[in-house]
Amino acid sequence: MDAQNRGRAEEIDPADQWVLNPDTGHYELRLDQSAGRSPAAAPPRRTSSRTNTRERTAGPRREVPVQRSRRAANGSRGAGGSRDSGGGDGGAPQAGRRKRKAKKSGKKKALLWTGGVMGFVLVGVSVGAYVVYDRLNGNINSVDVGDAANGGASTDGPMNILIIGTDKRTGAGNEGYGDKKNSTGHADTTFLFHVSEDRTNATALSIPRDLKTDIPDCLTAQADGSKKVIPGTPYTRFNESLGVNGRDPGCTMRTVQKITGLPINHFMMADFNAVKTLTTAIGGVDVCLTEPIKDSKYSQLNLSAGDHRIQGEDALAFVRNRHGLGNESDLDRIKMQQQFIASMIRKMKEDTLGNPKRMLDLADAATKALTVNKEIGDIPKLKALAEELGRINIKNIAFTTIPVRDNPAETVKATVVLDPVKAPQVFNALQNDVSFTDVKKKEKAAKSKQAALLKGPRAEASEVRVDVYNGSDTAGAAQKTLNWLQVEKGVLKSTNKSNAPEKIAKTSLEYAPNQADQARKLADLMGLPAAALKKGSADAGEMEPMVLTLGADFKGEGVPISGPVKPPEVEKVQADQKICAK
Repeated sequence: MDAQNRGRAEEIDPADQWVLNPDTGHYELRLDQSAGRSPAAAPPRRTSSRTNTRERTAGPRREVPVQRSRRAANGSRGAGGSRDSGGGDGGAPQAGRRKRKAKKSGKKKALLWTGGVMGFVLVGVSVGAYVVYDRLNGNINSVDVGDAANGGASTDGPMNILIIGTDKRTGAGNEGYGDKKNSTGHADTTFLFHVSEDRTNATALSIPRDLKTDIPDCLTAQADGSKKVIPGTPYTRFNESLGVNGRDPGCTMRTVQKITGLPINHFMMADFNAVKTLTTAIGGVDVCLTEPIKDSKYSQLNLSAGDHRIQGEDALAFVRNRHGLGNESDLDRIKMQQQFIASMIRKMKEDTLGNPKRMLDLADAATKALTVNKEIGDIPKLKALAEELGRINIKNIAFTTIPVRDNPAETVKATVVLDPVKAPQVFNALQNDVSFTDVKKKEKAAKSKQAALLKGPRAEASEVRVDVYNGSDTAGAAQKTLNWLQVEKGVLKSTNKSNAPEKIAKTSLEYAPNQADQARKLADLMGLPAAALKKGSADAGEMEPMVLTLGADFKGEGVPISGPVKPPEVEKVQADQKICAK
């Protein structure tokens, strides 16, 4: 693309070349930067999201608004031209133009997000820059996943977007990676991207490809327009939720919803080639290694300890590498990928936003790499989604992984299973929209409310006496809770009293006035709301226990019943922090 088609990046903001024609309602390209009025005929627009067929709109038009010139800047930024704000184009300001304020617009924040956080996919998903470009629609591929997608492009509540990186070998030079060349690919690298209801924070939850789980039945759309139910598979690898037996991304969405209990609003999917094209478009990603990596057999990655800027083939080798790591595990590779993506987001913020050439290259590369559900399958819908995400500061984006353990059924450890205590805690935190970063206001308010209801001293865990009854529908809940209290929390004076006389809806803790300090301590450990505490009228004897009855609201040992006010202790990476991979 020459300088004219790019809008002369050193003088004209490319976004300003695409202006709204009030007659047609479409954005149209305006190449004549000097003219005050639009040409008589506007460039043709695409009529299909997957075709090069074009048409011209006949009949009289109202004039397309004139484009705006970019103002001179404090200096150039990168090879793509100057980053202009304030000043003039090397001379006096044009008449009738107001001087712009030197601050980022809401639009540019949204562009950073589409080209950044969602573009972190290697996985790769980036809607890119200047999303109003109608011509980019032709790059996007969409899939009908039926009722697996919950909601439209934006929603008033929390939002969950599934980012799927497949192991399909699309593109030259990818023969040495992943699945066979003509395969649809499997769910190789998967993130559940949870965005908080107030849009102050987000959590990217990695899902190990080798996690053993149940894949449910899923309804898929066929090429002829018919629908087909793909039978589920119990206790199999998570990565088989895509590609195997004709499963589409909707099957992966349903599987993740079954695992986490979170509704999935949208998916975005790309293959290996996206990593190469996206990292090249932004001029490389900075990575840091505490130790050298050398994998001459598989990825061919050979990097010394220290700082490196990688793109293209090296970037793909970096995110795919595991044999060059200490224990050669997929879990260690996930950590590398999280650190890589966090660095990619920082690079986009620091070097890509405001560089017209890189933003346009990123937009083109990203939309070509992107497959999404039909509900967000065009540029305006992706723009609406970007505006939702653009409100989040990158310091409030955290990456973590579903807590897992080695599969106890295997002698040679090849797969993992959910950690029975920590995984539900993570899911519960996300279900209750708890931030995994230091977003203080919401957390502080929740803590204050809970503290007001449970004011007073706490006993030591070793001093708490409690009998545990199961009034829930979960078989064995009392014994599991007892084991957790004794082993994990040091509540040794606890007893399993088996089933309660009857089922109850809400968990309750009955205690005597002189056991209030014990009750507060147990409430802290169990995550009990103040409403669950039932104080008796008479003091208890020295050896008399409290009575904890688990109700239908019980979700598992260690899972707060009231909903947590802070996230569980898990290993995480924050997008704004540079961390050297190990």
